[in-house]
Amino acid sequence: MKKILLADDERNLRMLVHTTLEERGYSVLEAACGEEALEIFEKHKESISLLLCDVVMPGMSGREVAERLVDLRPDLKVLFMSGYTDDAVIRHGLQSKISNLVQKPFTVKTLADKVREVLDSGTLSADDEL
Repeated sequence: MKKILLADDERNLRMLVHTTLEERGYSVLEAACGEEALEIFEKHKESISLLLCDVVMPGMSGREVAERLVDLRPDLKVLFMSGYTDDAVIRHGLQSKISNLVQKPFTVKTLADKVREVLDSGTLSADDEL
């Protein structure tokens, strides 16, 4: 069973995503902020397959969370979520060409398909821009 670390400051969205992913056979750990995501990752570092992270969160941004976790585990796969326009995503430090992004609002199918796609893809390499 693949374990996903879900980091998003919106409680209702976390609950929906958590349920959606568990119904598809994934184990989900939830974090309400970047700092909490780092703490959870430390405890489950070897078993987490994917970081599913909001781009914009209070405190630490999704990009900062991803960079810190990928530094600890270079093979960790990352999928970002955002309800912002491309310009806002770029302002928060992500490249406009990033393919590991699911735009909010998304359907259950879109989310499930994107999670599967990222898990089935090669790992995030040093050449990939966060």
